[in-house]
Amino acid sequence: MQEWWTGLEGVTRFFYGMAAFFSVFFLWQMVAAFLGLSGDSMDLDNIDVDISDLDGTDNFDHQDVVESSQAFKILSLRSIITFFTLFSWGGALYTGNGVPVTKALVISSIWGLIGMLAVTLVFWAMNKLTETGTKNIAASKGQAGTVYLNIPADGFGEIKTTVNGVVEHIKAKSVSGEALPAGTEIRVVEVVDQMLVGVEKLNNKEG
Repeated sequence: MQEWWTGLEGVTRFFYGMAAFFSVFFLWQMVAAFLGLSGDSMDLDNIDVDISDLDGTDNFDHQDVVESSQAFKILSLRSIITFFTLFSWGGALYTGNGVPVTKALVISSIWGLIGMLAVTLVFWAMNKLTETGTKNIAASKGQAGTVYLNIPADGFGEIKTTVNGVVEHIKAKSVSGEALPAGTEIRVVEVVDQMLVGVEKLNNKEG
């Protein structure tokens, strides 16, 4: 290992060191993103858009354009880390195989830009899916459905209802305080937050 390292040219060793450094941050970003830890909270323009910060149900429609444009930000911390990770690995591999430094820099930059754009597109698409689910929950008020998982008197369960033509499974609680077993017909009477609705038995509403 030591012989291999000492046998490398200085520029190649620099690229490998750079690659190791940025790879650590790249892996941290990916793990944080998929665990919902908001690993990309630092953007170059210091704008952090979090759909969960919106209160109420009237904000979703007029915020669509703003949220979509902010979500699709190429120059984010995550995308920049992706660029330098691929750029440095490309530089290490190409210079290590005898490719001239100038040519290696150009090819590695292309690697980085492609990775940068790919990561941006992936997380933009994930953001859109989350946004769509949130909007469906906001539009569920007044919709009829059935209890999918038992809703205890003082706890939470899950309902199944159709919103905008899409079958949704939504976390729910009983507004009356009575337990609602699976299969009970219900109506959504309130949207508590982005993930929770309040329901009551359908016959209570009509009776």
